[in-house]
Order: sequence, then C-alpha cells, then structure tokens
Amino acid sequence: MFVGSVFSPYYAWARRRGRPNPLDHCAFNLALYGSKTDRWAMTERGAAKVTRESDYLAIGPSSIRWTGSALEIAVDEICAPLPRRIRGKIRLVPTALCDHHFALGTTGRHAWCPFAPCAEIEVDLSEPAQRWRGEAYLDANFGAEPLEDGFESWNWSRAALPGRTVVLYDYQERNAPARSLALEFDPRGGVREVPPPPSTALESTAWGVARSTRADPQGGARIRTTLEDGPFYGRSLLDTHLDGAPAAAFHESISLDRFRSRWVQCLLPFRMPRSPW
Repeated sequence: MFVGSVFSPYYAWARRRGRPNPLDHCAFNLALYGSKTDRWAMTERGAAKVTRESDYLAIGPSSIRWTGSALEIAVDEICAPLPRRIRGKIRLVPTALCDHHFALGTTGRHAWCPFAPCAEIEVDLSEPAQRWRGEAYLDANFGAEPLEDGFESWNWSRAALPGRTVVLYDYQERNAPARSLALEFDPRGGVREVPPPPSTALESTAWGVARSTRADPQGGARIRTTLEDGPFYGRSLLDTHLDGAPAAAFHESISLDRFRSRWVQCLLPFRMPRSPW
C-alpha cells in the first residue's frame, strides 16, 4: 500500500505546482502472476477515500488490518490496463518480527524496515478463483523527499535459505558513492549484517533497465523469469547461489533517472489510473 505514492505521476505533477497532501495520492498495489492469472491493480485515490487508524488502513474498497498476530488484507480492485477484478482475502502471519530501521543513503531522509522477513501467507481469492498458501515477506520504505531526488537507481533481492532469509540492497545515491547492504534474518527475528557477496551482472530488461545482484562466484545467478518489465522498473525471479547453497530469489531493479523523465511520466497512467471516486 502506498501513502504518498512514490511512483504516482499525479503526485509528481502536483509537487511541481506546490506542496500537495500525501493522503491525496494513495494506492493499493496488487500483482498476480501465473500462466492464466496475470493481473495488476494500482488505482490511486484521494484523501476522502482513505481511512487510517493505529491498526487499520483502508484505501477505497481495499483494506489492511493488524490483529496483533497477523496482517489481514481485504482486496477489491479493478486491474489496468485490462479492466479485470481482483477480489478476495489475504492473511500474512509473521514467524519473525523485526523492529530495526535501516537508513538508506547519507542524508537521513530515507529508511527501510523489514517488518516480517519471515512469514507465512494464505491467499483466498474469488476473482480470479484461486487459493494457496506459501512463504511471505513484509517490508516498508519511508522517505522525507521524492525517491528520485535521493537516488539514481537500486537493485534489491530477497532469498530464503535453510533456517534464514537473506536480503541484498545495492543503491546509487545521488552525489555519493554506490552503497550496498547485506542482511541475514533468522526465524526468531534476529538480524545481522554480513559481507556482501560479489556483484553479478544480469541481463537488462526489454525496456533497457539495468539489472544486477550479488551471488557466490562459484554458482553465480541468472534470471529465471521476468515478472514485470516496465520503462523504469523490473521485477524478476532469480536462480542464485548464496553462502554455498542454491536459492530462488525475488529481485527488483529500478531506474529513478528513467522514472523522472517526462515521457515515462506520460506512460504511467495506463498502469496507474486515478479514480475520481
């Protein structure tokens, strides 16, 4: 869920005119991937359609609630650009909770928190009709300035290894050296920084967004499949090797230089419509 959606073209246009209210630019983003069920929803709504409480957030017809032991999500969204529905319930149960915040960059204006680096998920959707259980992960980013003002690009990945989860962050801050962060989480919520493995180049997306990760030099890493391929963003599944073991990793690459370009901003409403109600 986005409060002050960092990728919203409407928010970017509003910022050029002044200091808009972040609550006027909120969105619930959900993506499904499968041979017959690929769907994407990210409709932006204004403050009148946002409800916030200490343990509850609703944006339009979708909501998320923390019960004290689980995150319960009710989804009712229309996809874009093809107007298909995503409707149902999702329940995420953390097996480990993390209260650490990690600064991204040198200015102190951006932070990241992996709230539940290890979790279980239950998905029960009526549209499209599917039910399944699996492994999950929950994090959040916070910022006091537009993301593209602080960074040029980043690559991020999360991999589950036996008894632990590994998260790798490589980011290029503006007017600063490139930085990396490698973290290992255990099922009890413990976290420690570990030496980052060597950098490994990956094939660029079809839109030309550069991708890279970190992996053991003996096994390396390769792209298993690209889930999202956009003009500034790529989401992929990797086959990688970490700490001497093969692993599957969820991977993201983003070019903030590409995102801030006017031609990309004009394309975004096709995937991120704004609702008038």
